[in-house]
Amino acid sequence: MIPMPPFFIALSQSNPVLGDLPKNADLVAKAAQQASAKGAKLLLTPELSLTGYPPEDLLLRDAFIQAVDQQLALLTKTLAAYPDLRVIVGHPKRTDAGLQNVASVLYRGEIVASYAKQKLPNHEVFDEVRYFVPGTEPCIFEIDGTKVGLIICEDAWHASAAAQAKHHGAELLVIPNASPYHLEKQYLREDVAKARVLETGLPLIYSNAVGGQDELVFDGASFALSKNGELALAMPHFKEDLAFIEYKNSDLVKTDITAPSSIEAQVYDALVLGVKDYLGKNGFPGAIIGLSGGVDSALVLAIAVDALGADKVRAVMMPSRYTADISWIDAKQMADNLGVQYDEITIAPMVDAFDGALASEFKGLPVDATEENIQARVRGTLLMAMSNKSGRIVLTTGNKSEMAVGYCTLYGDMAGGFAVIKDIAKTLVYRLCHYRNSIAPVIPERILTRAPSAELRPDQKDQDSLPEYDVLDAILGLYMEQDESIESIIAKGYLADDVEKVTRLIKINEYKRRQAPIGVRITQRAFGRDWRYPITNKFRA
Repeated sequence: MIPMPPFFIALSQSNPVLGDLPKNADLVAKAAQQASAKGAKLLLTPELSLTGYPPEDLLLRDAFIQAVDQQLALLTKTLAAYPDLRVIVGHPKRTDAGLQNVASVLYRGEIVASYAKQKLPNHEVFDEVRYFVPGTEPCIFEIDGTKVGLIICEDAWHASAAAQAKHHGAELLVIPNASPYHLEKQYLREDVAKARVLETGLPLIYSNAVGGQDELVFDGASFALSKNGELALAMPHFKEDLAFIEYKNSDLVKTDITAPSSIEAQVYDALVLGVKDYLGKNGFPGAIIGLSGGVDSALVLAIAVDALGADKVRAVMMPSRYTADISWIDAKQMADNLGVQYDEITIAPMVDAFDGALASEFKGLPVDATEENIQARVRGTLLMAMSNKSGRIVLTTGNKSEMAVGYCTLYGDMAGGFAVIKDIAKTLVYRLCHYRNSIAPVIPERILTRAPSAELRPDQKDQDSLPEYDVLDAILGLYMEQDESIESIIAKGYLADDVEKVTRLIKINEYKRRQAPIGVRITQRAFGRDWRYPITNKFRA
């Protein structure tokens, strides 16, 4: 057999803006220009690269599909300027079967091949069955005599599409993806891809999107595997990039491999990118954060500054009569460390006004969480007023542990536009703070060592109301993220009282979470798209 000539393939790890079709087409065109300049014969862009992912109910609008068709036609003509380059572009397409998730091969001013995704994910954050009908046919195209098989994202998690491509003569698999990040996701992707390689004997190239889209963050981390399943290319996490790999002698030639970063580094980078893109893509001029001197707001402030720059972040300390002096001191120190605008607005006079107005209503009744919530709601009102006046968005500071058990106040500390650490358990909050301080010590050490407190009543501590956070987070992980029953969690050695309390609180606070702002998803089961439990619900287990 005469060996086919070698050629280079470019992988575009791009960050589209959902619905901005001209901008996304320009991203493809610029990548094509660079790929062509370096002699590549193929450019692989991510899944639905023309629209961004996931388009959700935009796909139900005929005007959107028509605009996609028009933009695709323009892009196809633009790319004719690179006559030796084939460009794979993802887009929705109306067919006789219905709307399909398609990747098309653009070459010399024409669409020379198209593939419709066969496996439509309908789990976790995905609901493609709502919008698309699956394809059934393989897509094989040639580059200088080498037959290339094209499949899309979820197809790679099943054996059938890759096997079909192999059966129809494919010698190389290429896979455009829009695969959102969660903890350990990259290892899962590589394991799945390796299984397809070992089943088919074909080398594989996997190009993933990067960037924030509402609560989802796409981490890039694109890669290639040689036909023996070994890593031949690994691109960085959370960065736009264009990489090249050579196909030679029926295999991929090993090239640049970016070493994986720690879990803490990955999560921190995901949060930074999520904030940067949520504010940037939606046009917010900056962020406002209620700074308390506690660990959660400290982490959110550090993330916001790293995402946006200190000049676009404002920190506001709103002390009450219960705020400890050290909270003031530490909050001011942290703001100074990061160089952000820092202001103090005491809430005592406003809280007194509420107490006075409600005195007759509450006469003879004991002080309870009502008075605590008034303080939180005063703060929320102040922050939202400053947001309205400046256009800056309020970043809330509640973590996943608090959101789970309702240790948060509607219209108070939950008031805001984006919940940065909504999917970060309290124990992970501390790990992320230590990670950030390992880069530069911006979070005062006392914030990390003092007992956490909402400071809404004298000498208050979180553990007055909740189990220790390592226990709470472990129960939360088992019950909410792994769907274990109450009995099975108790059988693992957790106290029955703790398990019953935590799971009961998770259930009765669903109404609060439905009213919370969205936030960055970093686990496989986050409150939001992943978690769709009824508010009215009497089932115990």
